[in-house]
Amino acid sequence: MYNKNNGSLDYEKIERFDPEKIKKLSDNYREIITLIGEDTEREGLKKTPERVAKSMQFLTHGYDIDPVEILNSAKFKEDYREMVIVKDIEIFSLCEHHMIPFIGKAHVAYIPDGYITGLSKIARVVEAYSRRLQVQERLTTQIKEAIHNTLEPLGVAVVIEAKHLCMVMRGVQKQNSVTTTSDFTGAFKKEETRAEFIHLIGSNLH
Repeated sequence: MYNKNNGSLDYEKIERFDPEKIKKLSDNYREIITLIGEDTEREGLKKTPERVAKSMQFLTHGYDIDPVEILNSAKFKEDYREMVIVKDIEIFSLCEHHMIPFIGKAHVAYIPDGYITGLSKIARVVEAYSRRLQVQERLTTQIKEAIHNTLEPLGVAVVIEAKHLCMVMRGVQKQNSVTTTSDFTGAFKKEETRAEFIHLIGSNLH
């Protein structure tokens, strides 16, 4: 944020949290920390319950976002019927089985049939669904369905590649494993169209 008083660039961190939820979450995290054998009164942990509560509310803020509204906010008539791809969209989500992060990238494409949406809106849809307790398979389908149902395009394609820390940090502890999921509708059911999409998301065009 630009400060007119001294002519410098100052940045103000703005966070919005529900105080009631933060209080309840903090109380629960304080109990959890105690149950694992720590002292919540020692210096390094005194503010940890509140910090974790705020972190959790941020990491799951997707529940407060409507992906359909996002797409409709920038829905335009356009006579364009070729593939639109937004690739390498970063994903940070929480596995609903262990509430441990999985991190990766989403590649999303659609072929318009009368309507397009702002390119940033595709990334925002991915963000809205990923900032919830998730499984990668459902996340892939939810992104596809939101675009398919709202824009009614000729086809939608979604591929997600992610590393699940529940596999890296615990369980089988396989540090280099990557999970890939995909979902396709309409024109992307055709082998040649799907092959073009897969080729383009794997190409370094920039």
